[in-house]
Amino acid sequence: MTSAPAVELRTFTQLDPVRGDLLDVYAEVRAPLLHLPNYAVTAFGERLDRHSAEPGFAAVLAYAGDHPVGYAYGNRIEDGDRYWQRTNPAPDEKYTRDPAFALKEIGVRPAWRGTGTAWRIHDTLLAGRDEQYVTLMVNEAAGDGKVRDLYRSWGYEGIGYSQPSAASPRLTVMIRSTR
Repeated sequence: MTSAPAVELRTFTQLDPVRGDLLDVYAEVRAPLLHLPNYAVTAFGERLDRHSAEPGFAAVLAYAGDHPVGYAYGNRIEDGDRYWQRTNPAPDEKYTRDPAFALKEIGVRPAWRGTGTAWRIHDTLLAGRDEQYVTLMVNEAAGDGKVRDLYRSWGYEGIGYSQPSAASPRLTVMIRSTR
């Protein structure tokens, strides 16, 4: 890991002030996959709008000056949420009996990768959350498992698989304690 460039982390609970910044960073982070329907910027924008309207929405963006360089966002999910319903096998009740935080997206522009920026964004997003667990989904086919391995190094473990939509690849569902 290289030395972390100076970035300012900003937390938001409303989408409007940062929607454009999120779309801009997403487009660069996911550039190699944008030709796939599930990864198109318009598809991401639709998911972002839906997720931001759900309970417990929060986003953290990293800025180098006024330039957004990374982001993460998510929201609270409860037992019976479609997130859990699509997870196979069904997750253990210890994960679903109380609300959990679903980390829906995290990304850092290529120039800031390997600097600890993603980890700082992740930890800032989880700071002060009431939920006992945080869960995320990772596309193991993209990046030869490197992202999955990164999440494992952050304490996440795989608990199943999900395919949120017909256009989505099969994703590994991972979880860890927020503490």
